[in-house]
Amino acid sequence: MGDTITPLVKAVDMAKKYGDFIALHPLNVEVHSGEFFGVFGPNGAGKSTFIKLLTGQLKPSKGLIEVLGINAVGDPQKLKANIGIVPESESPPSFLTPVEFLEFVAKLRNIHDYKSEVEFWLDWFGLEEKRNTMCKDLSKGQRQKVMLSAAFIHKPKLLFLDEPFANLDPIYQRKCRQWLLDHVKQGGTIFLCSHVLEMAERMCNRMAIINDGKVLAAGSVSELKISKEETLEDVFIRLVGRSIEDVERINEEGISEEE
Repeated sequence: MGDTITPLVKAVDMAKKYGDFIALHPLNVEVHSGEFFGVFGPNGAGKSTFIKLLTGQLKPSKGLIEVLGINAVGDPQKLKANIGIVPESESPPSFLTPVEFLEFVAKLRNIHDYKSEVEFWLDWFGLEEKRNTMCKDLSKGQRQKVMLSAAFIHKPKLLFLDEPFANLDPIYQRKCRQWLLDHVKQGGTIFLCSHVLEMAERMCNRMAIINDGKVLAAGSVSELKISKEETLEDVFIRLVGRSIEDVERINEEGISEEE
């Protein structure tokens, strides 16, 4: 597009293999400041691998990854210190309470008035009554709220979210969606992985649809549609369905997957 501004997220030929299994085929991606970028696909499509590579949680089998100008492979600790992450299945430490964990995170993030920030997020997520309950005794939804609080508390310039609303009730899903949209309006950037298509139309500037470790299409919602009548669900089924058929045909006919 002629944009010379350095992207916040840049991956060139990024790929991940486990032995002979290709978890993520080589791909290129750029995300710029102020974007709400989404990666959508069915379970097992490679979304979590995608986000773990970009956040320094996994090393790629090949490719260059730079996030906020930091080499994700060369200095993953520096990268993690400068972004916010909500992993798909990680929970807060079992034997800390929400207030203890959030105070630890806030101090680690060098938040000066950390106590008031912790109190704000406990109240925002309705966790006040559970503030001194060990995290192992919280419900899945409550643990998810603690993890989201820990990611939001320092208002990161770049926030990575992997299925962030899976255990939240509709009220808090809506609250979080609005907070994220406001965060982007204020200059933040979001990289979201999910299988919930509704989020794409409501929230994302651009998106990629992924399946079987391959990016099938990328662009704005309108760019992915082949007609005005086509819904995003139609797009998803058209692309992912075709991909599944291709995989079945490859398995049945023994056709090489190499391009």
